[in-house]
Amino acid sequence: MTVALAGRTPATFEIKSANLPLVALLLKSSDLQLLEQDLQGRFGEQSEFFDHDPMVIDLAPAGEGEIDFARLVGLLKRYRVMPVAVKSGTPSQMQAALAAGLASAQDAALTPALSRREREEQPAPAQPVAVQAPPASTSALVIDKPLRSGQQVYARGRDVVVLAMVNAGAEVIADGHIHVYAPLRGKAIAGARGDAEARILTLCLEPELVSIAGVYRTSEHPLPDTLRGKPAQIRLEGEKLVMLPLNP
Repeated sequence: MTVALAGRTPATFEIKSANLPLVALLLKSSDLQLLEQDLQGRFGEQSEFFDHDPMVIDLAPAGEGEIDFARLVGLLKRYRVMPVAVKSGTPSQMQAALAAGLASAQDAALTPALSRREREEQPAPAQPVAVQAPPASTSALVIDKPLRSGQQVYARGRDVVVLAMVNAGAEVIADGHIHVYAPLRGKAIAGARGDAEARILTLCLEPELVSIAGVYRTSEHPLPDTLRGKPAQIRLEGEKLVMLPLNP
């Protein structure tokens, strides 16, 4: 015998499943002081690169060391990301993360950096992936004034064109390409959200740091005379930055 019971829907709330795109941090060391130094070297004291994006932290590369999650969360929040979950840690690491208010996200899938063409050719996933690069805008961000030390420009979801000098201590970030029609003496970070086909082009290559899709090179490694101070382009091949004269 089938019995039908009257149901009651709460008037004040409703619970549904939700899809949440996340950025991911692959934590390669439990040494948070070293992490702080590397973050500052990449983004400076603070960064406009993130916009309070939710983040999952992959603990697998960090090994079995103890992690101060309260300090880690505070450090990451300085760069406008919101750590919400962890994955792939040891039992003690996962327990400490849960005690710090982070959720367990063992099923979160991380995706490798893809070129814009590869992302466009991929079929839409049945489930959301952990890292999603935003589509590039059809228009570029154009900067027509010199960028002084301490200034930062971020072209979210598009290319950036700089018509004046990027001075030492300044930073240009783009999800797409970076074009600098003047001396590039600061930092240039192209393909910031994983576009492996992004390029950096400048009429005078003298940078403190260049990076494409997370692969970077600093001024600690001097440029050859054939490139330093000359028109050049930079692209990514695998895990290697390739630098070429702009007009060979």
